[in-house]
Amino acid sequence: MFKKVQIYKTDKYNMLNVEVQGKTLIVREISDQWGEESHTFVSRPEMLHWAENRFRKEDFVGREEELAAIMENFREV
Repeated sequence: MFKKVQIYKTDKYNMLNVEVQGKTLIVREISDQWGEESHTFVSRPEMLHWAENRFRKEDFVGREEELAAIMENFREV
């Protein structure tokens, strides 16, 4: 059994979930532009490093609260 954590979901085509399978973290990102992408991490720090690079501050100018919520959800995994 594994735990699934929703990081964000704007609609059924744009969402990001993290599946916790033992020590392995699988990030599944679904977007209407790119389809589904999966990223597998063996540690929380590795996943958080990826998230900080994937969700950059300059991409969220004027939407800082949205970025803060996404990063907080990652930290709670």
